[in-house]
Amino acid sequence: QVQLVESGGGLVQAGGSLRLSCKFSGRSFVTYTMGWFRQAPGKEREFVGQSTYGVPRSYYSDSVKGRFTISRDNDEKTVYLEMNSLKPEDTAVYYCGATARVYISSRESDYNYWGQGTQVTVSS
Repeated sequence: QVQLVESGGGLVQAGGSLRLSCKFSGRSFVTYTMGWFRQAPGKEREFVGQSTYGVPRSYYSDSVKGRFTISRDNDEKTVYLEMNSLKPEDTAVYYCGATARVYISSRESDYNYWGQGTQVTVSS
């Protein structure tokens, strides 16, 4: 059984940085594509980015491209989301998801394991 635990959220001023972590428990981390999503109040969960299984490749939504970076440490079974130049509109609960069913996907429905989320609040 796969379990995901996010950490690293908090309150930061606009222009600041945060690094989120997602710890994976279970087998075969290297065979999972790991995604980051976020959900702001009153909005649907949206794709932020992902790190594919195999030779890791990262893909990002247009709203965070150039500001956010995803990396993964297969030995530690952890995926990271480095967030720079944060904006108030980045305020949301951030979730990591895991899928072994697809290589690349920005669709929430393709991810079958989720963490509990971590709150990120960016003040103006």
